[in-house]
Amino acid sequence: MGGALVLRAAGGKGAEIVPIDSEHSAVLQCLRGYDRGSVQRITLTASGGPFRGRNLEDLWHVRPSEALQHPTWDMGAKITVDSATLANKALEVIEAHYLYGFGYDRIGAVVHPQSIVHSFVEFVDGSVLAQMGFPTMELPILYALNYPERVSDAALRTYDPVRSSPLTFEEIDAAAFPLFGLGVKAGQRGGCAPAVYNAGNEIAVQAFLDERIRFPEMADVVSDALEGVGAHEVHEVEDVLAADRAARKLAAQAVERLERARTGTTA
Repeated sequence: MGGALVLRAAGGKGAEIVPIDSEHSAVLQCLRGYDRGSVQRITLTASGGPFRGRNLEDLWHVRPSEALQHPTWDMGAKITVDSATLANKALEVIEAHYLYGFGYDRIGAVVHPQSIVHSFVEFVDGSVLAQMGFPTMELPILYALNYPERVSDAALRTYDPVRSSPLTFEEIDAAAFPLFGLGVKAGQRGGCAPAVYNAGNEIAVQAFLDERIRFPEMADVVSDALEGVGAHEVHEVEDVLAADRAARKLAAQAVERLERARTGTTA
């Protein structure tokens, strides 16, 4: 949410940021030994969540209990819902932009239900490297703790490409999961927009879990916050915190409006 501030702090201390998120760890591993100028594009992968393949009309009727049934990862409620809406992937695109310095036109995402390939890096000569492994956070955490070395893992699960096949990839359905596109656009706008997106999304997810709004309405809540706050420049941490507070207030008001519209009550 304050990517530029984090980079500035790291640069001032001569520090290197080593990500633990599995997708960004994968990119880091693929980039080892290569100059950034040799990279054409990076592609993050998404499991697709529990509603992969559903259309927008179907998503008006899903319940929080269904959204919490992730097919691959065992996570907390908030992140699990983010995976269902693909908001988490938008946040990861923003994260990749800051971590690796690529423009948004060179960062993409695809749905990969098996969660075996964690990211791709395509080079200017057309070669593509991918980091693969079973979906466990133990691997990227172990790699980060020992970076740049690799250590033996006594609990290592040997990868079997035959038993793990087939590996499939799909485009993200932008119409069914608009929070992905909203998040990427927030990243492109820059300034405080990513912080606004994040804060609005947190309010929206909680409202959905509390059954105050329906699944597709989460995008409406976040959109209202983004339009209301805008994309002011970020110079210090307080700028991020101020945007966060403003976004939460607007998002909460949006939730109230949607709730009243559904129940037929007045303010």
